[in-house]
Amino acid sequence: MKDVIIIGAGGFGREVKSLIDDINRASTERVYNILGFVDDGIKEGTKIHEFLVLGGIEYLKTLKIKPSLVFGLGSPNIKKNIYNDLINYDFPNIIHPSVSLEGYNIILGKGNIICKGTILTCDISLASFITLNLSCTVGHDTVINNFCSFMPSVNISGEVLINEGVYIGTGTKIINRLEIGANTIIGAGSVVTKILPSNCTAVGIPAKPIKFHLNNEQT
Repeated sequence: MKDVIIIGAGGFGREVKSLIDDINRASTERVYNILGFVDDGIKEGTKIHEFLVLGGIEYLKTLKIKPSLVFGLGSPNIKKNIYNDLINYDFPNIIHPSVSLEGYNIILGKGNIICKGTILTCDISLASFITLNLSCTVGHDTVINNFCSFMPSVNISGEVLINEGVYIGTGTKIINRLEIGANTIIGAGSVVTKILPSNCTAVGIPAKPIKFHLNNEQT
């Protein structure tokens, strides 16, 4: 059994806690022991469900025995910045029991969160610190790089390349054989029919860039 702390005590942090509960219920032995949350924006000692906010990110740097850490955050940049401060910690993959991976040639890095109802087909490469929220679909031969976040019901067709730090809003659809540039944001409900460049915000049907931004300006 692994001791874990959830980074982020907001809405998605609570959903990740529920995801871990589902993993524990589905196993014959308890897989994870949640110690609590850390969050720089919520007062230490605040109760979130049955667990406490233990402190902020600096609290983790004081621990002599390091638990595993799980991101309950959606922002690619915040995940990346926090990980760079905590690179020596273990970040397990947290995958809902409803998600089938075995036998489908799916390659996983570390620290990925794959939520309930998500479908991955075959021959897919997921790097590290990727969030696939509720009921996403990922088609064959898709490659997703580090620190990407996909909100609920994103549909990714086959042979798509998604570069690092991409954020994709709820209900977005990406047709096959496209590439999404690094640090790009795609607005909710968009339909991506053409290659999108890096460091842009794209929206609409079809999705088109409406502005460009620096990496540190991303959502």
